Amino acid sequence: MRLLLVADTYPPARISGALQMRDMAHALAAQGHQPLVLTPAHNGAAGLQTIDGVQVLRVPAARTKDVPYWRRTLAELVLPWVLLRGLRRSALRDVQWEGVVWYSPTIFLGPLVKAIKRKHGCPAYLIVRDLFPDWAVDAGVLRKGGLAYRCFKAVERFQYRQADIIGVQTPSNAPLVAKDTLGDARITVLHNWLSAPIPNTALPAPALGALEGRVNFVYTGNMGVAQDMDAFVSLAQRMQDRSDVGFVFVGRGSETERLKLVAQSLPNLLVLDEVEPAVLPALLARCHVGIVALHPAHHTHNIPGKLLTYLHAGLPVLARVNPNNDLLGLVEHEQVGLVVAGDSAALLHAHALHLVDDAAMRAQMGQAGVALAARMFSPQSAAREVAQQLANTRNTQITPT
Repeated sequence: MRLLLVADTYPPARISGALQMRDMAHALAAQGHQPLVLTPAHNGAAGLQTIDGVQVLRVPAARTKDVPYWRRTLAELVLPWVLLRGLRRSALRDVQWEGVVWYSPTIFLGPLVKAIKRKHGCPAYLIVRDLFPDWAVDAGVLRKGGLAYRCFKAVERFQYRQADIIGVQTPSNAPLVAKDTLGDARITVLHNWLSAPIPNTALPAPALGALEGRVNFVYTGNMGVAQDMDAFVSLAQRMQDRSDVGFVFVGRGSETERLKLVAQSLPNLLVLDEVEPAVLPALLARCHVGIVALHPAHHTHNIPGKLLTYLHAGLPVLARVNPNNDLLGLVEHEQVGLVVAGDSAALLHAHALHLVDDAAMRAQMGQAGVALAARMFSPQSAAREVAQQLANTRNTQITPT
């Protein structure tokens, strides 16, 4: 099938959404489909490219990452029309699409999908990874019932109405999404996916300084209000007496600069800027436990991409999540780490000590994680699921009943 994949981020961006859409595109191409990735270009590298056998059309657009919230909202609001205009002006304007796949967040791409479906008569698959704006209410960023929340909620529901299939990342998110779809879309579970990063030994790995040789807890990814990183800062403070233990935070986000300032007064905490995916294997090889951080006030469910990164690297996880999160059962059932459900600093500390002091347990959990990543979270299985759902829907739409 000729498939249009739409996302607001794509490599060289290093965030999980960009890497996931890259892996999805490559897996679809390897399975015989013809994907085109439509994505904004924020650094001037616009135009049509072929990257590793996948066509990528980058359209000049305003930045939506690492900017103030009001600028991000305005940029995302106009993004669907910017991308649609770029597609219509490209050499691919006359291509007949047989399916469209788009990634949320962002929630603002509904108008683009509606226009594509109207012109091409093709089904649409929405990949939902975050339930915005509800997670922002849980984290205290938005007030439920406020004007901003109601506006964002209307945009989210409009997006859902454009989808024939909605893939949520955990079973418990399905009923939450169903409340806002009016029953028009088929909701299915599409597990998160991520390929193992390919090491590049030519690129220098970041130095860990005084933390070199310690049992290191590592966090990679976005550092914002949704993660509530202060819980792990407090854990680092409690473990300062353990000179054999360190904490390494690597990534980007609204909290990064503040966390760097905090780390200046903590000898066992190092905060690093985001690194190239090819550098991650060398960095993770010097760490021993991967941190999963989700604000305990959330009511939604999340299997973050960073979990998959740790599983591929053979690291057990220390997770702090909201109560009843599906991640809790997954980690415990598969025995790939230890989890705190809620806001117990004492239990988080106890789990951390257990992981530090039991190297055999860490090794066993790491091996189980590698097996779990291959079995449940591969790009190939996700791509097959998306393509099959689109093909079934398309056949239903064009076959008289």
